[in-house]
Amino acid sequence: MNIPDGFGVVTPYIFANDAAGYVAFLIAALGAREELRSLRPDGGIANCQLRFGPTAIMVSDSSPDFPASRAAFYLYVGDADAAMTQALAHDARQVMAVADMPYDDRQGGIADSQGNIWWISQRLVDAPYR
Repeated sequence: MNIPDGFGVVTPYIFANDAAGYVAFLIAALGAREELRSLRPDGGIANCQLRFGPTAIMVSDSSPDFPASRAAFYLYVGDADAAMTQALAHDARQVMAVADMPYDDRQGGIADSQGNIWWISQRLVDAPYR
């Protein structure tokens, strides 16, 4: 089985209303990097590949055949407090304040404009979950 670098066996693929605006949010609020964008004939995003560190996700404009999707994502960051502040500064809505969790993550949660939940998590130990 061949899988491109940065892609997993399962890779998130988000259909979004106003995908261009959503991609801009992911870059500004959550630190994604845009790698590749292809457009549909009408100018909408057919596929935009983004990376969070080494991990890829894909975003496309929604359509009647592929309506906007909602999911929850677990995003590891180096500093959960700073990442939460950055996300909130870009119109994310806090759903859980950052706090130390019993499973050794410092974590908070936000909702984005598309209704997705992002658990912004900083691993506090170099150890597996217990």
